[in-house]
Amino acid sequence: MTTIAPLAGTADDAVEQLLDRAFGPDRHRRTAYLIRQGTAAIPHLSFAALDRDMLIGTIQCWPVQLVRDNGGSIPLVMVGPIAVEPTRQGEGIGQRLTHHAIRCAEQSDDAAAMMLIGDPEYYGRFFGFDATATARWRAPGPVEQRRLLARGTIPLAAGMLAPRFPTPA
Repeated sequence: MTTIAPLAGTADDAVEQLLDRAFGPDRHRRTAYLIRQGTAAIPHLSFAALDRDMLIGTIQCWPVQLVRDNGGSIPLVMVGPIAVEPTRQGEGIGQRLTHHAIRCAEQSDDAAAMMLIGDPEYYGRFFGFDATATARWRAPGPVEQRRLLARGTIPLAAGMLAPRFPTPA
């Protein structure tokens, strides 16, 4: 039986090993890592999928922003990576994790503006992400514009995606 629990209760090395198995050890070179560089995942929006005590999936959400070309910024929550143990892919684990993170974001008012880099057909169909608001967004590395997706209340704006550093409590 698969359960979803806060990621904070999972060992960091287990998460890193799963991410390596799911995306490869060169995953740190991806544009998504540059966008969220220097930030910490948002604890109340990051989860582990467990089968008994075995880690089989994770989702992390990150504080990022769109730095507008005409000044100011738009705070965003970046969804991903969504990693599933390769032998368990196709079981709906990633979908369950994503729905869970979005529901938690909606309950905490973090869902006003969410973004990710991913397959528009999949993330549009199941989660309501699309590229309508992102047409003039840029990233600090290569990205297919059609895969830069958002959902929520996001004004049309041109700008660069960048990390958003949380204010210490």
